[in-house]
Amino acid sequence: MPAYRRLIAVLLQVLALMLAVPAQAGQTHIAASLVAEDPATPGGTTTLAFVMKPEAGWHGYWLNPGDAGLGVRLEWSLPSGTIPGTLRYPVPQTLLISGLMNHVFEHDYALLAGLTLSPDATPGSRVPVRVKASWLACTEQICVPESAGLETTVLVGSGPRDPRFDAWRAALPAPLGAKASFAFDAKTIRIGIPLPRSLALSGAHLFPETDHLIAYAAPQEFRRKDDMLVVTLKRPDLAAADPTEIKGVLRLNGAGDGVEFTAAPGPVPTGGELIADPAAKPQLSLPMLLLAALLGGLILNVMPCVFPILSLKALSLARAGESEAEARAEGLAYTAGVVLACAILGAVLLALRAAGQEVGWAFQLQEPGVVVALLLLAVAITANLAGLFEFAIPGFAGAANPKSAFATGLLAAFVATPCTGPFMAAAMGAALLLPVAEGMALFVALGLGIALPFLAVAYVPSLRRLLPRPGAWMVWFKKLMAVPMALTALALLWLCWRLGGTWFGAMCAFFALALVIALAATGRRQRAGKAAGWMLAGLLLLIALVAAEKLSKLYNPPKPGIESILPSQPFSEAALAKARASGKPVFVYFTADWCLTCKVNESAAIEREETKAAFEKAGAQVLVGDWTRRDPAITRFLTAQGAAGVPLYLWYAPGKDAEQLPQVLSSGLLAGKAGGVR
Repeated sequence: MPAYRRLIAVLLQVLALMLAVPAQAGQTHIAASLVAEDPATPGGTTTLAFVMKPEAGWHGYWLNPGDAGLGVRLEWSLPSGTIPGTLRYPVPQTLLISGLMNHVFEHDYALLAGLTLSPDATPGSRVPVRVKASWLACTEQICVPESAGLETTVLVGSGPRDPRFDAWRAALPAPLGAKASFAFDAKTIRIGIPLPRSLALSGAHLFPETDHLIAYAAPQEFRRKDDMLVVTLKRPDLAAADPTEIKGVLRLNGAGDGVEFTAAPGPVPTGGELIADPAAKPQLSLPMLLLAALLGGLILNVMPCVFPILSLKALSLARAGESEAEARAEGLAYTAGVVLACAILGAVLLALRAAGQEVGWAFQLQEPGVVVALLLLAVAITANLAGLFEFAIPGFAGAANPKSAFATGLLAAFVATPCTGPFMAAAMGAALLLPVAEGMALFVALGLGIALPFLAVAYVPSLRRLLPRPGAWMVWFKKLMAVPMALTALALLWLCWRLGGTWFGAMCAFFALALVIALAATGRRQRAGKAAGWMLAGLLLLIALVAAEKLSKLYNPPKPGIESILPSQPFSEAALAKARASGKPVFVYFTADWCLTCKVNESAAIEREETKAAFEKAGAQVLVGDWTRRDPAITRFLTAQGAAGVPLYLWYAPGKDAEQLPQVLSSGLLAGKAGGVR
């Protein structure tokens, strides 16, 4: 995360601690008490427990709180010769809020510390133990500094022990019986932890004790090399001094089991088998995933979001009947353009994720600059199709032109890939979890699927013979195809408004209109037989420069939110946990304004009176994740579900894990789910 954001978060917490009035007894959101395990002999040791009980929706912090927070601080008041030990924490949980990764406890927990009595303690007496404890109690919205004076006594002698300590001690991380090693460079730290290969890991996470050592919110990579677990961690922009020793806790699973380790500088193995969460780990073999990506790309050719590009393909296919050699050359060039575009998008996506960025498939449409560029491109293509000006844009050259076919392929793939159709979800989700080479193979397979119909026509003469022969009809067909392209431009203009606010959208409309006027003026010069290339280039440069300067000042994204006839609330993992704890069914769906598949499903299945009635009868709760703009928390959750993008639909029956619903919904499916709840 940017260093300034973390600095601001820490400064705000310090200010809160300085200015806040300490909470009075009975007013704390995390109740604390002090308990001794058993009596101790003079000079002997017993164990103390600081028992912390957060209210619902509140949490406390681990020793190293992460990007923001504060653990428990103690001020002891003890008789002479009585010595307290180091405070030991249970294995923490992770909580990501607005890009800040915190190490927290959202449930009752106990911190344990040894207490050694003075050798001069009198047998039969009670040693008073007084501690002033302070901590930070937080929800996802606010934090409150709290404190309490805690006290107990320890009997000097013998007597019964408190059986609750067995469970509290079991929650502590187990000490690792072997030395770990680490190596680092300017960007990463790699830690080798000896663990039996047979030990199952699920939801593993490494918590370092040293602050500023790693970028907390960045993904952690786990690999197995024989009986060695290798953890790769990203270092922050403002990292702590180069480590000479690393202590921390490795969480092994979602049940809270973990081990504490100490790592010294030393060799760390490279390579190894990548480990992913079972919830996110690809369940299909690589050949099946490649087939799924191929089929997903093939189906994209009939998805609504791809239809405007079909106008480019249609003219190219019609022209391909002129010559078998020309048809094959265009088919190969088009395929090369599609595959290259998918490979580039995939490589950028994997590189950004490797650098710690929380991005997913179709990330380019979460960037306002990319959407504005696509808007102006769609406007230019619409003007060309409508006959306002002449330009050899991809697919419209009179004779066979592999360069035009290649450019058409690039454009088709760039516009098509944001749609996630059937078969694509598993493959694209797996691409984010597999090794780089296998992940890139899936992106290439997706590109081949998109290009397959055009390639088949290029190489199968019988298919080419089915196409109409070139003629005057192509002029009218070209103008007819200006309609869907104009609708695409309108959709992109609407997306500009949704991304950047009202004034941003209005200015985008102004520049789109300015572009149409410039292109129409160019067309008049062309029809008069005058050169127009330099004039068009100058006008385009002027529009681009002015647009870049004005739009950056007007960008003001509206607050995220989805208008729905269903009573719903924004998605967060805390909201999901609370909804599931209510004992009612929960429907969670993830959408984006640029995802046409999402909007079709919402119109056809979600925003329906029959769905609303069924949900109300079942008491179903609805959570909506709006992924129109980049949201690291949603991206991480999508990845954990094995999804690379939207749409994603999850149904939680009471007391059961998530059921992932199809990407093509019907109101009957949702009503049936709600009606099946007993």
